[in-house]
Amino acid sequence: MTPTDLRRHVTPLAESAAGTVLLTGAAGFIGSHLADRLLAEGHHVVGVDNFLTGRRANLQHLAREPRFDLIEHDISQPLQLAGRFDWVMHFASPASPPKYLAMPLQTLHANAHGTHALLEFARSRGAAFFLASTSEVYGDALVHPQAEDYWGNVNCIGPRSVYDESKRYAEALTMCYRREYRQPVRIIRIFNTYGPRMDAFDGRVVTNFVRQGLAGEALTVYGDGSQTRSLQHIDDLLEAIVRLLRADYQAPLNLGNPDEISVLELAHLIAELTTGRSANIVFEPLPTDDPKQRCPDIRRAGEILHWAPAIPLAQGLADVVAYCKRTFAPRTSGSLG
Repeated sequence: MTPTDLRRHVTPLAESAAGTVLLTGAAGFIGSHLADRLLAEGHHVVGVDNFLTGRRANLQHLAREPRFDLIEHDISQPLQLAGRFDWVMHFASPASPPKYLAMPLQTLHANAHGTHALLEFARSRGAAFFLASTSEVYGDALVHPQAEDYWGNVNCIGPRSVYDESKRYAEALTMCYRREYRQPVRIIRIFNTYGPRMDAFDGRVVTNFVRQGLAGEALTVYGDGSQTRSLQHIDDLLEAIVRLLRADYQAPLNLGNPDEISVLELAHLIAELTTGRSANIVFEPLPTDDPKQRCPDIRRAGEILHWAPAIPLAQGLADVVAYCKRTFAPRTSGSLG
């Protein structure tokens, strides 16, 4: 079934019915915010995390929430869990370059074995399956902006392949279950997302710059800084996810902000927010296979979800800076940016 055929099967958005959701990666940046949003929508959430990269502090505020349960488990191993589930939402994987490069096998297992185990779990319970994929499936894209029909330009044996190739496999496996078993599925390709609860030492460009700015350090730009990124606030992503739960669309869907900014421009913007001054920049070599441009074509998400990012970048970054000022504690980092 082609994306055009699938679009014919889209149903109008409806009010979500409260159900029970198994959410993996619940202690991560996106996962913990998603747990909050699902609870606000009336769902019961069973969070799963092995705390390889997730942080318990992200879920402390839910310790007394009666509709939230937390299980410590490695999702690359089969789940032995009783009860009925309406959704299995797979958000568990190291996601920043320093984390997945430091944990290559764990990353491959989470996205390959983990996806398989969770698809089997969902199928056995009659639950729908929701896969959090990534814009990394497009690799160092030769098409700009990137639409869902683009197959990507990925180095399948390079160092980043432990993440991008395992996510591509997870998508292939999910669509195989859709075709072979008529398993209800959703797949989102998440573009660069930022917001409170990001790990200041996760090595991503926003957290690198905010951490360095607040510490009074020079901001590290890799390459000449002309490479672009498209940044969406976590609240915009959550709104799209909730809308997709209500829409019957079962092919990959880009979720991101199509407004591009160069890494150098981003450095100057964050320097102003953290120090009130122009950026002091140090240039370092570009990491292997780092994409030169990353920008989503979100026309399909607009058509299906009636959604577009709404939070301006400067406003969202100010939100992150305020959060980091409350929680930041300097320490040495070997992040890549």
